[in-house]
Amino acid sequence: MTGRTPVIPGFHPDPSICRVGDDYYLACSSFEYVPGVPLFHSRDLRNWTRIGNVLDRPGQLTLPPGTPASGGIYAPTLRHHDGRFWLIVTNCAEGGGNLLVTATDPAGPWSDPVPLPGVHGIDPDLAWDEDGTCWCTTAGISQVPIDPYTGRTLGAPRRLWSGTPGAKAPEAPHLYRIDGTWYLLIAEGGTERGHGVSVARGPSPSGPFEPCPANPVLSHRSTDDPVQNTGHADLVQAPDGTWWMVFLGVRPGGGSPGWHVLGRETFLAPVRWEDGWPVVGAIVDGSAPSAFRDDFDAPELAPGWLSPRSRPASHCTTKDGPGRLTLRARGAGLDAPDVTFVGRRQDRLSCRARTRIDPGDGRGGLAVRLDEDHHYEIEAGAGTVRVRARIGPLSTVVAEHRVPDGPLTLGVDVTEAPMSDARSGPDTLTFDVTGPDGTRTALATLDGRYLSTEVAGGFTGRVIGLYAAEGTVGFDWFTYEPLQAPPAG
Repeated sequence: MTGRTPVIPGFHPDPSICRVGDDYYLACSSFEYVPGVPLFHSRDLRNWTRIGNVLDRPGQLTLPPGTPASGGIYAPTLRHHDGRFWLIVTNCAEGGGNLLVTATDPAGPWSDPVPLPGVHGIDPDLAWDEDGTCWCTTAGISQVPIDPYTGRTLGAPRRLWSGTPGAKAPEAPHLYRIDGTWYLLIAEGGTERGHGVSVARGPSPSGPFEPCPANPVLSHRSTDDPVQNTGHADLVQAPDGTWWMVFLGVRPGGGSPGWHVLGRETFLAPVRWEDGWPVVGAIVDGSAPSAFRDDFDAPELAPGWLSPRSRPASHCTTKDGPGRLTLRARGAGLDAPDVTFVGRRQDRLSCRARTRIDPGDGRGGLAVRLDEDHHYEIEAGAGTVRVRARIGPLSTVVAEHRVPDGPLTLGVDVTEAPMSDARSGPDTLTFDVTGPDGTRTALATLDGRYLSTEVAGGFTGRVIGLYAAEGTVGFDWFTYEPLQAPPAG
Protein backbone atom coordinates (compact mmCIF):
# COMPACT_ATOMS: atom_id res chain seq x y z
CA MET A 1 0.00 0.00 0.00
CA THR A 2 1.56 3.30 -1.04
CA GLY A 3 1.55 6.32 1.22
CA ARG A 4 1.91 4.14 4.29
CA THR A 5 5.64 3.91 4.89
CA PRO A 6 7.36 6.43 7.18
CA VAL A 7 10.67 7.93 6.17
CA ILE A 8 11.95 7.25 9.69
CA PRO A 9 10.02 4.25 11.02
CA GLY A 10 9.56 3.21 14.62
CA PHE A 11 9.38 5.37 17.72
CA HIS A 12 10.69 8.65 16.22
CA PRO A 13 8.12 11.36 17.06
CA ASP A 14 8.07 15.16 16.97
CA PRO A 15 10.40 15.59 13.98
CA SER A 16 12.22 18.87 13.47
CA ILE A 17 14.21 19.48 10.30
CA CYS A 18 16.67 21.95 8.80
CA ARG A 19 18.68 22.10 5.56
CA VAL A 20 22.23 23.31 5.00
CA GLY A 21 23.17 23.29 1.31
CA ASP A 22 22.22 19.89 -0.08
CA ASP A 23 22.11 18.25 3.36
CA TYR A 24 19.06 17.73 5.55
CA TYR A 25 19.21 17.08 9.28
CA LEU A 26 16.36 15.85 11.47
CA ALA A 27 15.95 15.40 15.24
CA CYS A 28 13.24 13.60 17.26
CA SER A 29 12.04 13.22 20.83
CA SER A 30 13.52 10.48 23.02
CA PHE A 31 11.50 10.75 26.29
CA GLU A 32 12.91 8.54 29.10
CA TYR A 33 15.57 6.93 26.92
CA VAL A 34 19.27 7.75 26.69
CA PRO A 35 21.19 8.81 24.69
CA GLY A 36 18.77 11.66 24.05
CA VAL A 37 17.52 13.22 20.81
CA PRO A 38 18.38 10.94 17.87
CA LEU A 39 19.80 12.81 14.88
CA PHE A 40 19.56 11.83 11.19
CA HIS A 41 21.03 12.98 7.87
CA SER A 42 19.61 12.78 4.34
CA ARG A 43 20.25 14.09 0.85
CA ASP A 44 16.81 13.27 -0.60
CA LEU A 45 14.37 13.47 2.37
CA ARG A 46 13.32 9.82 1.82
CA ASN A 47 16.44 7.94 2.91
CA TRP A 48 17.83 8.83 6.32
CA THR A 49 20.98 7.72 8.14
CA ARG A 50 21.46 7.88 11.89
CA ILE A 51 24.52 10.04 12.59
CA GLY A 52 24.33 10.16 16.36
CA ASN A 53 22.48 11.55 19.36
CA VAL A 54 22.53 15.17 20.46
CA LEU A 55 22.49 14.51 24.23
CA ASP A 56 24.95 11.65 24.36
CA ARG A 57 26.82 12.11 27.64
CA PRO A 58 25.80 12.39 31.31
CA GLY A 59 26.95 16.01 31.54
CA GLN A 60 24.29 16.97 28.99
CA LEU A 61 21.39 14.85 30.20
CA THR A 62 20.45 13.55 33.62
CA LEU A 63 17.27 11.53 33.97
CA PRO A 64 16.68 10.50 37.59
CA PRO A 65 15.43 6.95 38.30
CA GLY A 66 12.08 8.50 39.20
CA THR A 67 11.56 9.85 35.68
CA PRO A 68 8.27 8.25 34.60
CA ALA A 69 7.80 6.36 31.37
CA SER A 70 7.10 8.92 28.63
CA GLY A 71 8.80 11.58 30.75
CA GLY A 72 12.18 13.08 29.94
CA ILE A 73 13.06 14.73 26.63
CA TYR A 74 10.20 16.34 24.66
CA ALA A 75 9.97 17.88 21.20
CA PRO A 76 13.26 19.38 19.99
CA THR A 77 13.56 22.16 17.43
CA LEU A 78 16.64 21.94 15.18
CA ARG A 79 17.83 25.03 13.31
CA HIS A 80 20.95 26.31 11.49
CA HIS A 81 21.80 29.98 11.96
CA ASP A 82 24.96 32.06 11.62
CA GLY A 83 27.14 29.05 10.77
CA ARG A 84 26.03 26.98 13.75
CA PHE A 85 23.45 24.29 14.53
CA TRP A 86 21.08 25.08 17.37
CA LEU A 87 18.81 22.62 19.19
CA ILE A 88 16.32 23.63 21.85
CA VAL A 89 14.37 21.04 23.81
CA THR A 90 12.44 20.42 27.03
CA ASN A 91 13.63 18.05 29.75
CA CYS A 92 10.42 17.18 31.62
CA ALA A 93 12.26 15.18 34.31
CA GLU A 94 12.48 16.54 37.82
CA GLY A 95 15.04 19.34 37.91
CA GLY A 96 14.95 19.69 34.13
CA GLY A 97 13.43 22.50 32.10
CA ASN A 98 14.12 23.99 28.70
CA LEU A 99 17.70 23.89 27.45
CA LEU A 100 19.71 24.80 24.37
CA VAL A 101 22.77 23.15 22.83
CA THR A 102 24.88 24.03 19.79
CA ALA A 103 27.37 22.40 17.42
CA THR A 104 29.37 23.30 14.34
CA ASP A 105 29.12 19.68 13.14
CA PRO A 106 25.69 18.05 13.59
CA ALA A 107 27.40 14.68 14.15
CA GLY A 108 28.84 16.23 17.32
CA PRO A 109 30.14 16.95 19.75
CA TRP A 110 27.29 19.15 20.94
CA SER A 111 27.87 21.72 23.66
CA ASP A 112 26.93 21.43 27.29
CA PRO A 113 23.35 22.68 27.75
CA VAL A 114 22.53 26.32 28.30
CA PRO A 115 19.56 26.38 30.72
CA LEU A 116 16.60 28.62 29.90
CA PRO A 117 14.96 29.26 33.30
CA GLY A 118 12.84 32.11 31.98
CA VAL A 119 11.30 30.03 29.18
CA HIS A 120 8.22 28.16 30.35
CA GLY A 121 6.22 25.50 28.54
CA ILE A 122 7.15 22.57 26.32
CA ASP A 123 7.89 22.30 22.58
CA PRO A 124 10.23 25.32 22.34
CA ASP A 125 10.99 26.81 18.92
CA LEU A 126 13.76 29.15 17.76
CA ALA A 127 13.51 31.78 15.03
CA TRP A 128 15.67 34.81 14.23
CA ASP A 129 14.25 37.97 12.68
CA GLU A 130 16.01 40.40 10.35
CA ASP A 131 17.62 42.44 13.15
CA GLY A 132 19.04 39.30 14.82
CA THR A 133 16.51 39.00 17.63
CA CYS A 134 16.03 35.37 18.66
CA TRP A 135 12.42 34.47 19.40
CA CYS A 136 11.49 31.44 21.49
CA THR A 137 7.90 30.23 21.10
CA THR A 138 6.41 27.47 23.24
CA ALA A 139 3.21 25.41 23.48
CA GLY A 140 0.26 27.42 24.52
CA ILE A 141 1.17 29.49 22.35
CA SER A 142 3.56 31.87 24.16
CA GLN A 143 6.61 33.78 22.92
CA VAL A 144 9.61 35.54 24.49
CA PRO A 145 12.84 36.99 23.06
CA ILE A 146 16.00 35.34 24.40
CA ASP A 147 19.77 35.57 24.27
CA PRO A 148 20.56 32.09 22.91
CA TYR A 149 24.18 32.28 24.10
CA THR A 150 23.36 32.88 27.78
CA GLY A 151 19.77 31.60 28.04
CA ARG A 152 18.59 34.93 29.44
CA THR A 153 15.12 36.15 28.50
CA LEU A 154 15.03 39.69 27.07
CA GLY A 155 11.43 40.60 27.74
CA ALA A 156 8.14 39.41 29.11
CA PRO A 157 6.36 36.46 27.46
CA ARG A 158 3.27 37.26 25.41
CA ARG A 159 0.49 35.12 24.04
CA LEU A 160 0.19 34.57 20.28
CA TRP A 161 -2.44 32.92 18.11
CA SER A 162 -3.40 29.62 19.72
CA GLY A 163 -5.18 27.84 16.93
CA THR A 164 -8.77 26.89 16.28
CA PRO A 165 -11.16 28.11 19.02
CA GLY A 166 -12.14 25.14 21.17
CA ALA A 167 -9.41 22.84 19.84
CA LYS A 168 -7.36 21.35 22.65
CA ALA A 169 -3.59 21.29 23.12
CA PRO A 170 -2.18 24.03 20.85
CA GLU A 171 1.48 22.99 20.76
CA ALA A 172 4.55 22.32 18.60
CA PRO A 173 4.90 25.92 17.32
CA HIS A 174 7.35 26.68 14.51
CA LEU A 175 7.96 30.15 13.06
CA TYR A 176 9.20 30.81 9.52
CA ARG A 177 9.82 33.90 7.43
CA ILE A 178 8.80 33.06 3.85
CA ASP A 179 8.83 35.70 1.11
CA GLY A 180 8.59 38.48 3.67
CA THR A 181 5.66 36.99 5.60
CA TRP A 182 5.87 35.24 8.96
CA TYR A 183 4.08 31.90 9.31
CA LEU A 184 3.21 30.23 12.59
CA LEU A 185 2.70 26.47 12.26
CA ILE A 186 1.19 24.62 15.23
CA ALA A 187 -0.27 21.25 16.16
CA GLU A 188 -3.65 21.02 17.85
CA GLY A 189 -6.32 18.51 18.81
CA GLY A 190 -4.07 16.35 20.99
CA THR A 191 -1.62 13.73 19.75
CA GLU A 192 -4.29 11.04 19.40
CA ARG A 193 -6.82 10.51 16.58
CA GLY A 194 -7.86 14.18 16.59
CA HIS A 195 -4.33 15.43 15.89
CA GLY A 196 -3.82 18.02 13.17
CA VAL A 197 -1.67 20.88 11.89
CA SER A 198 -2.89 24.45 11.50
CA VAL A 199 -1.18 27.61 10.31
CA ALA A 200 -1.50 31.40 10.57
CA ARG A 201 0.44 34.26 9.02
CA GLY A 202 1.37 37.79 9.99
CA PRO A 203 3.70 40.72 9.30
CA SER A 204 6.16 40.02 12.15
CA PRO A 205 7.30 37.15 14.41
CA SER A 206 4.83 38.39 17.03
CA GLY A 207 1.92 38.80 14.64
CA PRO A 208 -0.85 39.72 14.62
CA PHE A 209 -1.65 36.37 13.04
CA GLU A 210 -4.40 35.60 10.56
CA PRO A 211 -5.49 31.92 10.52
CA CYS A 212 -5.62 29.97 7.28
CA PRO A 213 -9.25 29.57 6.16
CA ALA A 214 -8.53 25.92 5.25
CA ASN A 215 -7.25 24.89 8.71
CA PRO A 216 -6.32 22.25 9.60
CA VAL A 217 -3.92 22.02 6.68
CA LEU A 218 -3.10 18.46 7.71
CA SER A 219 -5.24 15.96 9.61
CA HIS A 220 -6.36 12.38 9.05
CA ARG A 221 -9.07 12.51 11.70
CA SER A 222 -12.32 10.75 10.78
CA THR A 223 -10.76 9.09 7.71
CA ASP A 224 -9.91 5.50 6.83
CA ASP A 225 -6.33 6.43 5.94
CA PRO A 226 -3.88 3.78 7.23
CA VAL A 227 -1.79 6.56 8.81
CA GLN A 228 -3.50 8.32 11.71
CA ASN A 229 -2.74 10.87 14.48
CA THR A 230 -0.92 13.07 11.94
CA GLY A 231 0.52 16.26 13.41
CA HIS A 232 3.50 17.97 15.07
CA ALA A 233 4.98 19.14 11.77
CA ASP A 234 7.96 21.11 10.50
CA LEU A 235 8.60 22.68 7.07
CA VAL A 236 11.72 22.71 4.92
CA GLN A 237 12.54 24.07 1.46
CA ALA A 238 14.60 21.95 -0.94
CA PRO A 239 17.44 23.38 -3.08
CA ASP A 240 15.13 23.25 -6.12
CA GLY A 241 12.62 25.55 -4.41
CA THR A 242 10.04 22.87 -3.55
CA TRP A 243 8.61 22.67 -0.05
CA TRP A 244 8.16 19.64 2.18
CA MET A 245 6.61 18.80 5.51
CA VAL A 246 7.78 16.22 8.03
CA PHE A 247 5.30 15.19 10.70
CA LEU A 248 4.45 12.40 13.07
CA GLY A 249 1.83 9.73 12.50
CA VAL A 250 0.94 6.22 13.62
CA ARG A 251 -0.03 3.02 11.84
CA PRO A 252 -2.83 1.38 13.87
CA GLY A 253 -3.60 -2.25 13.18
CA GLY A 254 -6.17 -4.88 14.08
CA GLY A 255 -9.84 -4.27 14.72
CA SER A 256 -11.56 -1.57 16.74
CA PRO A 257 -10.28 0.80 18.08
CA GLY A 258 -7.00 -0.01 16.30
CA TRP A 259 -3.70 -0.43 18.15
CA HIS A 260 -0.42 1.22 17.23
CA VAL A 261 2.63 -0.55 18.59
CA LEU A 262 5.64 1.19 17.01
CA GLY A 263 4.93 4.57 18.55
CA ARG A 264 4.66 7.78 16.56
CA GLU A 265 6.79 7.72 13.41
CA THR A 266 8.14 10.37 11.04
CA PHE A 267 6.34 10.82 7.71
CA LEU A 268 6.95 13.09 4.71
CA ALA A 269 4.62 14.94 2.34
CA PRO A 270 5.09 17.59 -0.38
CA VAL A 271 3.74 21.11 0.11
CA ARG A 272 2.58 23.55 -2.53
CA TRP A 273 1.52 27.16 -1.97
CA GLU A 274 -1.85 28.58 -3.00
CA ASP A 275 -2.85 32.18 -2.25
CA GLY A 276 0.01 32.39 0.22
CA TRP A 277 -1.04 29.30 2.20
CA PRO A 278 0.60 25.84 2.40
CA VAL A 279 -1.35 22.93 0.90
CA VAL A 280 -0.13 19.50 2.02
CA GLY A 281 -0.03 16.64 -0.49
CA ALA A 282 -0.13 12.86 -0.09
CA ILE A 283 2.38 10.98 2.04
CA VAL A 284 5.59 10.00 0.26
CA ASP A 285 6.85 6.49 1.04
CA GLY A 286 10.20 5.99 2.73
CA SER A 287 12.94 3.50 1.97
CA ALA A 288 12.68 -0.30 2.00
CA PRO A 289 13.27 -2.27 5.21
CA SER A 290 16.83 -3.21 6.11
CA ALA A 291 18.37 -5.77 8.44
CA PHE A 292 20.72 -5.09 11.33
CA ARG A 293 23.39 -7.15 13.06
CA ASP A 294 25.70 -6.29 15.93
CA ASP A 295 28.54 -8.63 16.96
CA PHE A 296 29.60 -6.21 19.72
CA ASP A 297 33.12 -5.87 18.35
CA ALA A 298 33.29 -2.08 18.72
CA PRO A 299 34.45 -0.46 21.98
CA GLU A 300 31.18 1.49 22.21
CA LEU A 301 27.61 0.62 21.30
CA ALA A 302 26.30 2.03 18.03
CA PRO A 303 24.16 5.19 18.39
CA GLY A 304 20.92 3.31 17.65
CA TRP A 305 21.09 1.42 20.97
CA LEU A 306 19.10 3.05 23.77
CA SER A 307 18.45 2.45 27.47
CA PRO A 308 15.84 3.76 29.92
CA ARG A 309 17.09 6.69 32.01
CA SER A 310 20.78 5.83 32.29
CA ARG A 311 23.43 3.43 31.04
CA PRO A 312 26.39 3.26 33.43
CA ALA A 313 29.46 1.62 31.91
CA SER A 314 29.78 -0.50 35.05
CA HIS A 315 26.56 -2.29 34.07
CA CYS A 316 26.81 -2.30 30.28
CA THR A 317 30.04 -2.74 28.34
CA THR A 318 31.56 -4.26 25.22
CA LYS A 319 35.08 -3.99 26.67
CA ASP A 320 35.14 -7.19 28.75
CA GLY A 321 36.16 -9.20 25.70
CA PRO A 322 36.00 -9.11 21.90
CA GLY A 323 32.59 -9.83 20.43
CA ARG A 324 30.75 -9.74 23.73
CA LEU A 325 28.20 -7.45 25.36
CA THR A 326 28.26 -7.79 29.13
CA LEU A 327 25.23 -6.69 31.15
CA ARG A 328 25.26 -6.58 34.96
CA ALA A 329 21.88 -6.52 36.66
CA ARG A 330 20.63 -3.75 38.89
CA GLY A 331 17.18 -3.07 40.29
CA ALA A 332 14.43 -5.65 39.99
CA GLY A 333 14.66 -6.45 36.30
CA LEU A 334 12.28 -5.20 33.63
CA ASP A 335 9.65 -4.18 36.18
CA ALA A 336 12.04 -1.59 37.65
CA PRO A 337 12.91 1.87 36.27
CA ASP A 338 16.65 1.20 36.72
CA VAL A 339 16.72 -2.05 34.75
CA THR A 340 19.90 -2.92 32.87
CA PHE A 341 18.50 -2.94 29.33
CA VAL A 342 19.80 -1.97 25.90
CA GLY A 343 17.49 -2.08 22.92
CA ARG A 344 16.65 -0.85 19.46
CA ARG A 345 13.36 0.59 18.34
CA GLN A 346 11.02 -1.88 16.64
CA ASP A 347 10.61 -0.17 13.27
CA ARG A 348 8.81 -2.81 11.18
CA LEU A 349 5.30 -4.16 11.67
CA SER A 350 6.63 -7.69 11.01
CA CYS A 351 10.16 -8.50 12.13
CA ARG A 352 12.43 -11.06 13.75
CA ALA A 353 15.02 -10.57 16.48
CA ARG A 354 17.59 -13.14 17.66
CA THR A 355 20.41 -13.10 20.19
CA ARG A 356 23.05 -15.52 21.39
CA ILE A 357 23.18 -15.50 25.20
CA ASP A 358 25.45 -17.07 27.78
CA PRO A 359 23.59 -16.61 31.07
CA GLY A 360 26.38 -18.13 33.17
CA ASP A 361 25.30 -17.86 36.80
CA GLY A 362 23.04 -14.91 35.97
CA ARG A 363 19.59 -14.45 34.49
CA GLY A 364 18.56 -12.36 31.50
CA GLY A 365 17.33 -12.48 27.95
CA LEU A 366 15.49 -10.83 25.09
CA ALA A 367 12.60 -8.44 25.72
CA VAL A 368 10.00 -6.44 23.84
CA ARG A 369 9.46 -3.38 26.02
CA LEU A 370 6.93 -0.56 26.04
CA ASP A 371 7.46 0.50 29.66
CA GLU A 372 7.99 -1.04 33.11
CA ASP A 373 4.37 -2.18 33.25
CA HIS A 374 4.07 -3.53 29.70
CA HIS A 375 6.66 -5.95 28.32
CA TYR A 376 7.10 -9.51 27.07
CA GLU A 377 10.39 -11.37 27.45
CA ILE A 378 12.13 -14.70 26.99
CA GLU A 379 14.59 -15.23 29.82
CA ALA A 380 17.34 -17.78 30.44
CA GLY A 381 18.95 -18.78 33.73
CA ALA A 382 19.63 -21.79 35.98
CA GLY A 383 18.94 -24.29 33.20
CA THR A 384 15.47 -22.93 32.41
CA VAL A 385 14.05 -20.67 29.73
CA ARG A 386 10.86 -18.82 30.56
CA VAL A 387 8.48 -16.62 28.59
CA ARG A 388 6.98 -13.95 30.82
CA ALA A 389 4.29 -11.33 30.21
CA ARG A 390 3.78 -8.15 32.21
CA ILE A 391 0.51 -6.34 31.43
CA GLY A 392 -0.26 -3.54 33.87
CA PRO A 393 -0.58 -5.01 37.38
CA LEU A 394 -0.57 -8.58 36.05
CA SER A 395 2.63 -10.59 35.65
CA THR A 396 2.75 -14.24 34.65
CA VAL A 397 5.11 -16.92 33.37
CA VAL A 398 3.51 -18.09 30.14
CA ALA A 399 5.86 -20.99 29.35
CA GLU A 400 8.89 -22.81 30.79
CA HIS A 401 11.41 -25.06 29.11
CA ARG A 402 14.42 -26.89 30.55
CA VAL A 403 17.66 -26.52 28.59
CA PRO A 404 21.16 -27.97 29.00
CA ASP A 405 24.01 -25.75 30.12
CA GLY A 406 25.71 -23.68 27.46
CA PRO A 407 25.01 -20.76 25.11
CA LEU A 408 21.46 -20.43 23.79
CA THR A 409 19.79 -18.53 20.97
CA LEU A 410 16.67 -16.66 22.05
CA GLY A 411 14.27 -15.26 19.48
CA VAL A 412 11.03 -13.42 18.87
CA ASP A 413 9.02 -13.19 15.66
CA VAL A 414 6.59 -10.28 15.42
CA THR A 415 3.91 -10.89 12.79
CA GLU A 416 1.43 -8.26 11.64
CA ALA A 417 -2.05 -9.77 11.80
CA PRO A 418 -4.67 -9.09 9.12
CA MET A 419 -7.94 -7.93 10.64
CA SER A 420 -10.39 -10.84 10.78
CA ASP A 421 -13.04 -9.26 13.02
CA ALA A 422 -13.58 -6.12 15.06
CA ARG A 423 -11.68 -7.61 18.00
CA SER A 424 -8.55 -8.69 16.13
CA GLY A 425 -5.26 -7.63 17.64
CA PRO A 426 -2.60 -5.80 15.60
CA ASP A 427 0.06 -8.55 15.68
CA THR A 428 1.39 -11.62 17.45
CA LEU A 429 4.74 -12.22 19.14
CA THR A 430 6.16 -15.76 19.06
CA PHE A 431 9.11 -16.59 21.35
CA ASP A 432 11.52 -19.47 20.76
CA VAL A 433 14.79 -20.94 22.02
CA THR A 434 17.49 -22.86 20.19
CA GLY A 435 19.63 -25.06 22.44
CA PRO A 436 23.33 -25.94 22.23
CA ASP A 437 22.44 -28.94 20.02
CA GLY A 438 20.69 -26.73 17.45
CA THR A 439 17.14 -27.80 18.33
CA ARG A 440 14.69 -24.91 18.05
CA THR A 441 11.59 -24.90 20.26
CA ALA A 442 8.72 -22.42 19.97
CA LEU A 443 7.46 -21.67 23.48
CA ALA A 444 4.59 -19.17 23.31
CA THR A 445 2.63 -16.85 21.02
CA LEU A 446 1.20 -13.69 22.62
CA ASP A 447 -1.28 -11.05 21.48
CA GLY A 448 0.50 -7.80 20.66
CA ARG A 449 -2.33 -5.43 21.57
CA TYR A 450 -1.16 -5.38 25.20
CA LEU A 451 2.12 -3.80 24.12
CA SER A 452 0.41 -0.89 22.38
CA THR A 453 -0.08 2.77 23.20
CA GLU A 454 -3.86 2.30 23.25
CA VAL A 455 -3.44 -0.13 26.17
CA ALA A 456 -0.39 1.24 27.98
CA GLY A 457 -0.80 4.97 27.28
CA GLY A 458 2.13 7.31 26.89
CA PHE A 459 4.15 8.64 23.97
CA THR A 460 6.73 5.98 23.14
CA GLY A 461 6.78 2.75 21.11
CA ARG A 462 8.18 -0.74 21.37
CA VAL A 463 11.88 -1.30 21.93
CA ILE A 464 13.37 -4.79 21.39
CA GLY A 465 16.53 -5.53 23.31
CA LEU A 466 18.70 -7.33 25.80
CA TYR A 467 18.60 -7.23 29.58
CA ALA A 468 20.05 -8.65 32.78
CA ALA A 469 17.68 -9.43 35.66
CA GLU A 470 20.19 -11.07 38.00
CA GLY A 471 23.97 -11.34 38.11
CA THR A 472 26.10 -10.96 34.98
CA VAL A 473 24.93 -12.05 31.53
CA GLY A 474 26.88 -12.13 28.25
CA PHE A 475 25.60 -11.73 24.68
CA ASP A 476 27.59 -12.73 21.56
CA TRP A 477 25.45 -11.06 18.91
CA PHE A 478 22.06 -9.56 18.11
CA THR A 479 20.21 -9.64 14.78
CA TYR A 480 17.08 -7.88 13.60
CA GLU A 481 15.41 -8.32 10.21
CA PRO A 482 12.11 -7.41 8.55
CA LEU A 483 9.60 -10.17 7.77
CA GLN A 484 6.81 -10.37 5.25
CA ALA A 485 3.36 -10.17 6.79
CA PRO A 486 1.03 -13.07 5.96
CA PRO A 487 -1.52 -12.31 3.23
CA ALA A 488 -4.97 -11.23 4.33
CA GLY A 489 -7.54 -14.00 4.46
